[in-house]
Amino acid sequence: MTRLDQRLRVLRQYVRDEAPALRTAAQELDTHPDGSTLYPKVPLLDRLATLQVPRRYARNPLVIEGHEFLVASALERVVFHEEAAAHGDAALLLSAPGSLTAGMLVAALGDDEQQRGFFERVQERPTWTFLAMTEPHGGSDAANLRTTLTPCDDGYLLNGTKRFIGNAHRSPLGVVTARTGAGPLGIRCALVETSHPGCGSGPIATLGMRGVLGTLDFHDVPVPDAHLLGRHLSPTRRGMWGWLHAFNPLRCVAAALGVGIARAAYDYTKQHLPRRRATPGRHLDALGARIRGVQALTRSAAAAVDADPANAHLPAAAKNAAACLAVEATSTALRLLGPGARLEHPLLDKWARDAHGIEYMEGTSHVQEQSVFNALARADAAHR
Repeated sequence: MTRLDQRLRVLRQYVRDEAPALRTAAQELDTHPDGSTLYPKVPLLDRLATLQVPRRYARNPLVIEGHEFLVASALERVVFHEEAAAHGDAALLLSAPGSLTAGMLVAALGDDEQQRGFFERVQERPTWTFLAMTEPHGGSDAANLRTTLTPCDDGYLLNGTKRFIGNAHRSPLGVVTARTGAGPLGIRCALVETSHPGCGSGPIATLGMRGVLGTLDFHDVPVPDAHLLGRHLSPTRRGMWGWLHAFNPLRCVAAALGVGIARAAYDYTKQHLPRRRATPGRHLDALGARIRGVQALTRSAAAAVDADPANAHLPAAAKNAAACLAVEATSTALRLLGPGARLEHPLLDKWARDAHGIEYMEGTSHVQEQSVFNALARADAAHR
């Protein structure tokens, strides 16, 4: 799946027309190290905040030229996020209200009542949400998860610390991973409100992707039984099974953001080079070919996930390739524009800092490489 059909080309053009407003707003946001002091009103982000919702709960789909979009399939998400990053800004896109990360797990693990309550809430008004997995001591390694859900009379008490969580400092609602017991079957996901006094949050100052990340601390935060996701599923389907169904589409989105950043740097360099001498021209031609290759891989991965959410190796390969591509493209652009490029081209400097953030989204490169290896090993064993 490398060529877009007419319907997806309509979505691409819509985002391409609307995305430049993101770029202007993002440069203002980038002047604040933690990005928490302001959040710009941009029509494209306000519209996205009401999308990415399963069809049965969707109230107000996006309609363009007679085509309806929920931006809920992996392929629609890839087209939307790549174009918004290429013509707008990836960091501001990730700082937007909506259900991108938490919504994936709610859709995978939530029962009908939980899904309806969550998705109706995010459609009522722009609402930030979070997915809290990463911890200070063990990262996102499930085996080292320390956050706990301890049974009490009315449900559970949540205790623990989460770090590097998207929109944690803005969100009133999200999904938290925690332990109810030992072993892999003791890991659960819960819907959590941050309004309780036992919940503390704050922004994290970063060099790249400013305004995205925050911290969460939980001290005896009550979680009702009704907020525990997967309660209608068997124990084996409440944990990693649900995570895979959420993370594979998210890896496609991360890959699309990487491709978008690379495209933005490539187009900017072509526009601002004083003249296309032979050597810069060859470098740009090679970079353009590489961008098209990773773009095709990302679209193929999204199509595979839409066919079967358990397809893990193509999203892993795409995310890994796109993380490398974003850094390669921005580094190449800075080198071609000369030793003073970071000072003379602040927008390109921003993209170069943001590009490194793709590596840490939805698993680092060695995690993705392990996923690809495992898939190839299984395929090899099946053919023997």
